[in-house]
Amino acid sequence: MAAMSDVLLRVGRLNYVWTNTESLLIYIIAHLLRVEKDAAIVVFLTLNTTRARIDLIERLSKLASTSPSDRKAILSAMARLKKESKIRNKYNHCIYSFDEKGEISSTQLMRLVEDDKQIRYGKIEQMDARELDLLEKSIAEIVAISRTLWAFIHASPRISGEL
Repeated sequence: MAAMSDVLLRVGRLNYVWTNTESLLIYIIAHLLRVEKDAAIVVFLTLNTTRARIDLIERLSKLASTSPSDRKAILSAMARLKKESKIRNKYNHCIYSFDEKGEISSTQLMRLVEDDKQIRYGKIEQMDARELDLLEKSIAEIVAISRTLWAFIHASPRISGEL
């Protein structure tokens, strides 16, 4: 089982890199809408979920007014971000189970899975070295996505003056 401090340190780092990366979506929105940063902040904060923000960016990217190179770059980054959001959501919305030593032994998702015959909830996964490695890889990927977004932002003639 994983030491609680190891898990909490990684979950904290996951949230830190996620928040910093998600805030870069403000600049992507400004780029796509061709608006000032202040207007993009209003749009960003009005959409109160990551999913809504990513959906907006993907839809704007698909408009004919978006260049094919921008579309490709933005959609690629959003696909990567959506993939990592599953890990982030897991660790932010699960219940942690503890062993007799007080260490985190597993996570339990609080999500319903329903089919024609039954409702299930609470997928349980062991918190072991493999899970800690997955957390580290997710943190590294979010950092890489952040660097990709920053490179795009710095290359944008529309928003480079807003930095």
